[in-house]
Amino acid sequence: MTGTHDVDTLVRTLYSDGIVALRGAFTPDWADRLGEDVDLLFREALARPDGAIGRGPNRYYVEVHPERIRGFVDLVTHPWVVDLATAVLGSDYRVVEIGFDVPLPGAVTQPWHRDFPAPRETVEDRRLTSLALNVTTVDTVPEMGPFEIAPGTQWDDATGFDHGMFPPKSLYPRYEALVQQKMPQRGDISARSALTIHRGTPNRSQSARPVVVLGLAAGGVENDRNDLVVSRAYYEQLPGEVRAHLGCRVVDRLEPLVQKHTIEGLVMGAD
Repeated sequence: MTGTHDVDTLVRTLYSDGIVALRGAFTPDWADRLGEDVDLLFREALARPDGAIGRGPNRYYVEVHPERIRGFVDLVTHPWVVDLATAVLGSDYRVVEIGFDVPLPGAVTQPWHRDFPAPRETVEDRRLTSLALNVTTVDTVPEMGPFEIAPGTQWDDATGFDHGMFPPKSLYPRYEALVQQKMPQRGDISARSALTIHRGTPNRSQSARPVVVLGLAAGGVENDRNDLVVSRAYYEQLPGEVRAHLGCRVVDRLEPLVQKHTIEGLVMGAD
């Protein structure tokens, strides 16, 4: 872990742009181990019914058990992550999701979207109640179909959005004018509001571009999208500061996850 950070500046940037990043949060070797775990879990998910969810042609999302990711504790205890989460979401924030997005070769452009409708706290109080942290397992190059985001759009009025998530095509020129294409490298972390309008772009390379996603939520905010599960043996050996923020069910034995995180409008991809 390297670098220092000014938390006030990070919060201002997040509230202004909807996204903020830390280069070199971890070593490339750490990211390579993360990639090994993702590759194994992805193969397992594809081999069982409902193990992976389509997010468009040749693009999948898989939610996983935290204990299957060797770097999980490293990630959730990183000072940059802890300080940002505490400042934005409050000291009682919860870790509610760990999974990964895999755009394979041939993935196409997604429609511009949010990951879920804006909650009341954001619409009425202009307050962010969740964060999505992204960690790439590969060095991103333009041919891999980088993530694109339209900064500042987390506050956009969703009147006219399909399902509160998909803006009409008449707004696409605005997003095209704002768009930033992200090229993270192994070891980098970004944190964003999942309400900031974004999309995946075509993967024209011969390589997948896996990205681990860590979901955080403010304490007391209703969350019916995630069901984080850990085994009792794993939970009991976690550091206290991790258990304090883990919004999970504790079970005696883990069962394979049946994916439920469908975003119907992404299944077909953009026209």
